[in-house]
Amino acid sequence: MKLLFVVSSLDLTQPFSATPAWWQLLKGLYEIGVDVIAAPYQGPAIESLWWRAAANPAQWQGDAFKTARDAVRRLIPARDATQGTPTTDGSAESGSDRAVRAAAQTLIAPLWERHLDRLLSREPDIDAVIFITVPLNQLRGVAASIMAKHRKPVIYYDGDVPASLPSLHGFASGFRMYQGADVREYAAFISSSRAGGDLIKGMGAQAVHTLYYGADPSVFSRVDVPSQDVDLFFYGHGREYRGEWIDSMIAQASRQLPDATFAVRGTKLGDTGRAALLPYLSFSKLREYACRSKINLVITRAAHANVFASSSSRPFELASMGCCMVANPYLGLETWFEPGKEIIVVNSGEEAIDRYRHLLAHDDERRAIGDAAQRRLLAEHTFVHRARQLVEIVRGYL
Repeated sequence: MKLLFVVSSLDLTQPFSATPAWWQLLKGLYEIGVDVIAAPYQGPAIESLWWRAAANPAQWQGDAFKTARDAVRRLIPARDATQGTPTTDGSAESGSDRAVRAAAQTLIAPLWERHLDRLLSREPDIDAVIFITVPLNQLRGVAASIMAKHRKPVIYYDGDVPASLPSLHGFASGFRMYQGADVREYAAFISSSRAGGDLIKGMGAQAVHTLYYGADPSVFSRVDVPSQDVDLFFYGHGREYRGEWIDSMIAQASRQLPDATFAVRGTKLGDTGRAALLPYLSFSKLREYACRSKINLVITRAAHANVFASSSSRPFELASMGCCMVANPYLGLETWFEPGKEIIVVNSGEEAIDRYRHLLAHDDERRAIGDAAQRRLLAEHTFVHRARQLVEIVRGYL
């Protein structure tokens, strides 16, 4: 099978938090024998051992749009979205977002249509085109045109469901992807959320499949560390949709457990109490931080945690490294890991503090939880598993 991907970004230096996941997914496809071509929607084309890079035909235009959008958002503060409360108003879109969308439809969409046309004409053995979390309202009409001309399925994979959907207005820090889009022009949608997929189906998508996040155990593997000198560690970016749990599981807990060492790595987390802010240094350094920590916190955004089985990367990454995880309530978490055996779930700040005390006092129990999570990950949730699932989805449209 030969697949052409249009990916939101391939540049790990840019603030697109899902980019490492897309690297792992494309690598997983390579490992099961898929011929992969990848073109980034934002930023430069980056070659790897696992895929052949195709150009971004609108790189300078995209960079210019991103610069302009970021400048506008620095002048106009984003709305407060810390609680992630769904609304019935799917039309919310700022004036700057509408302007960007209109400009992209006029200037960028035609470049992508011609680019994909040339690629498919030059390599007619490409079986399908898959868009991964690109702003589909900026490319309206491209999928329909490609499918009509080349008779190839074009599939859209949204890895930000449900936060990306109009009912939640998208992330304040990202694109509003669905306003002005036509979901019916794609052969199918793939959702990283089971219940979120039902919402996409309700928006008119022809078909919807579920493909969860995972982890590559060759990337997220245990590393030898001199000692576990951090008691509790959290890694993530932004308070958006999870401020309440950052406050209770980190800020307040760290003040009430003065003998415990708390640490965080991330940006825009707000008040984290006594927790030390660890330097970024490199992407691989995060693996060391996790392994140095006795307990790793999984604080999932409410937009995901409140919609059944809406996957996110962190639990799979930590499980792959055999980390002991403590999580805030997460609807559908049992789809991937067994609460109480492979991950600990707390329902309040007080319960979190109680569980921290217990786990820090019982080394064997922590290790058993981490080992159980790792076994589950290796058995069911690697990106090779996800790659095989994706291939089966695509085969249904060939």
